[in-house]
Amino acid sequence: MKVLVVEDEDALAESLLKGLAREGFEVTRAATGEAALAHDQADVVLLDLRLPDMDGLDVCREMRARSAVPIIIVSARGEEADRVVGLELGADDYIVKPFGFREVVARIRAVTRRATQPRDEHEPLVVGSLVVDVRTRRTTLDGRELALTPKEFDLLALLAADAGAVLTRNHILHEVWQTDWYGPTKTIDVHVASLRRKLGDQRWIETLRGVGFRLVVPE
Repeated sequence: MKVLVVEDEDALAESLLKGLAREGFEVTRAATGEAALAHDQADVVLLDLRLPDMDGLDVCREMRARSAVPIIIVSARGEEADRVVGLELGADDYIVKPFGFREVVARIRAVTRRATQPRDEHEPLVVGSLVVDVRTRRTTLDGRELALTPKEFDLLALLAADAGAVLTRNHILHEVWQTDWYGPTKTIDVHVASLRRKLGDQRWIETLRGVGFRLVVPE
């Protein structure tokens, strides 16, 4: 798998290149936005936002306009606005520096798996020991069926359909509640809290403050 690391900081770039190479990835580095946009052979892109020649968000926008290559933003810019804009511009994930190397590898494998494994819409969604069957609207965890309300099921199915990816609050409202309301979204928090109780572990649904939620297998 070919990974393009877009990073102008030499020490960090070298660390990522060596670590990813040890994991079996074919790694290339671009130190500027222009160089990144000139590179079109990657299977996944790790994109820093603070580049010497242009804003990484502009690079993300241009890359997404050109192709569907998975993009993971890796940046020290962890403010809510940066996360939201990055995801809305087409990034598949967003990691804030400092980060753990194992997390980066896990995120790479998650986004590329989602991109390369199309799913039959009638096939149950399987996330670890959690199975969400959209056809029968039944959910089981470790073989035990969960009693979910219709909206709880719809919310969990939406998260499970792209497990590991961050779904924004507005996207969830649009898909589950069929509304484009941009005010307070406490109804989502209420349903997430209820789902966490029924799943028996708060870690199943991660909250990215000011951005949204993602479904992950608790470690």
